[in-house]
Amino acid sequence: MNYPVIAEHILTTVQGTWWSRRRRREDVPPLPPGAAYVFRVGGNYRTFPEGMVFDPSHPDVLDASSVSLVDTRARLVDVDRPLPSMSEADNFTMRASFTCQVTDPTVIARQGIIDVTVPLRAYLMGDSDLPRVSAGHRVEEVNAVRTEASHRMTAYSAIVPPRVAGMSVEFVSAEVRASDDLRDWEQKLRDERRSWELQRGQRDFETEDARRIAELLSQGSDHVDAFGIARKEMDVTEVAARIHRITDEESTRRHTAETSERAHAQARETAEAQIRRDMLLTLLRQMGGSEYVDYHQVLEQVLRETGGQATPGIAAAADPAYMVEAGQARPGRTAADRDGARGAQGGFVTDEDDLVD
Repeated sequence: MNYPVIAEHILTTVQGTWWSRRRRREDVPPLPPGAAYVFRVGGNYRTFPEGMVFDPSHPDVLDASSVSLVDTRARLVDVDRPLPSMSEADNFTMRASFTCQVTDPTVIARQGIIDVTVPLRAYLMGDSDLPRVSAGHRVEEVNAVRTEASHRMTAYSAIVPPRVAGMSVEFVSAEVRASDDLRDWEQKLRDERRSWELQRGQRDFETEDARRIAELLSQGSDHVDAFGIARKEMDVTEVAARIHRITDEESTRRHTAETSERAHAQARETAEAQIRRDMLLTLLRQMGGSEYVDYHQVLEQVLRETGGQATPGIAAAADPAYMVEAGQARPGRTAADRDGARGAQGGFVTDEDDLVD
């Protein structure tokens, strides 16, 4: 750290010439802002007058053997000192801050203070009781050590203020840091924790988005289309064309289904009617050989079953003349018996044996 002396230069001797009695020095380095020239003339150090335009022919400049560039501005200087912890493997680092400003550039140049942290570090090391505030703490207890070290430095600087000849020095604050290894470890844990929290937050957001999407889908495709149009992710014309196409397809599919259902119902009714006609035809043919059947009543029943339209097969089978001719009297029974039974029953057969005869 080049503070407060910025630079030091050796100057050569300036020789006069026979054609000019006025001498000038040309090897003086340029002066940066906020600094002052301090020339060594013989055994003395002389500061070039502040605010005066530099004159290379000034006697002090011509006779100087060296020059020092001294920074006269106020600076904040940080000085570090290690402090022990309970563990021999880890240490604390205390950083003390001081405000420094040059009050006498001549004294600073004479002492050659190129790095002001050297005397300030010696000042910190002069407090032999400072290590005691940290020796009983683990390295993780850096906050407690920071508080105790700050109190200790405040008291120490009040009793033994820092002094550097040619400068005003004041203690500002003290900061205690853990070792680099512990700091790296804590940073790693912090980064891992932040990464985990970020992932958990992303999962929560994804879950919430999935729930909202599910609710959106449950409200139907129209709501989904409206949501997409509102977010300008879907075009109204495309949505309308798709809805129209879906509606036409649904109408066509419904019409096809209805037509198929009607055809199926009609075929089923036709088949059922055919089965009934076949059954009745078979029944009539079986009864055609019996003379104890009321054929007119049977024919009326057949016409009711067939909707009032008798098919040729049923009409032929229901012909009374045909049915009478086919019947044969049962042995053992006389015609009078059969007529009496018929009259008693009003023209109907009395039992199933009469159907067989």
